[in-house]
Amino acid sequence: MVATGGGDARTPPRYRASGLAALGRSGVDTINDDSLRLYSYWRSSAAYRVRIGLALKGLAFETLPVHLLRDGGQQHGADYAALNPQQLVPVLLHGRRAVRQSMAILEYLEEAWPDTVPLLPAGARERGRVRALAQLVACDIHPLNNLRVLQFFERQWNVPQAERDEWVRHWIVEGLAAFEALVADDPSTGTFCHGDAPGLADCCLVPQLYNARRFGVDPGQWRTLARIEQACLALPEFRAAAPEAQPDAPVGRAPA
Repeated sequence: MVATGGGDARTPPRYRASGLAALGRSGVDTINDDSLRLYSYWRSSAAYRVRIGLALKGLAFETLPVHLLRDGGQQHGADYAALNPQQLVPVLLHGRRAVRQSMAILEYLEEAWPDTVPLLPAGARERGRVRALAQLVACDIHPLNNLRVLQFFERQWNVPQAERDEWVRHWIVEGLAAFEALVADDPSTGTFCHGDAPGLADCCLVPQLYNARRFGVDPGQWRTLARIEQACLALPEFRAAAPEAQPDAPVGRAPA
């Protein structure tokens, strides 16, 4: 069975990296039915949000790094494209089953392990609020800033780096300002995006704030978001999921 951190939701799961070559070497059909393997890139915010969800639920998993820039992008290789025709990360393998799309993966974790720490609240209204916050990031901000969009701008129209970065900053600022407005004065907001336990919305917010800093946007301008981020990063699960803590992070990149 998949390890659950001994039932302690505050103990980050252990994982090991096997490399993308494991896909072609072993194939999906030879792995244990209960194992969890995550195809991930250290700085992918979509993979980052899944790592947070796995950690919060105390689920042990194996990291299979996919370098999105090396060799023209390892996600475009034949083996990986066969696994995920979208040629994107993350992909979660649960035994022989591949689950694609980060939000679908997080919902899958919620349904497949209902007795672990919940990512969604109990009530329908509350779940709707949390999903809306999560999708503000995953469906509105992130797709406009994705690597393949920026690469298309460069390849198709020779858009300079400075202009591409300005595009990214514009949509980050617009989206995070809306997020702040939605949580700042809502009584449902607590220590975290919803109440006093981290959940699905926090899984999405923290990676987006990390990306904001990468492109020169200071999250400190949004007081509620900055406070929530600070609370999240105080937890070992969020620290274990951070980009710099991943096995494929460049040497010398220390965890924040």
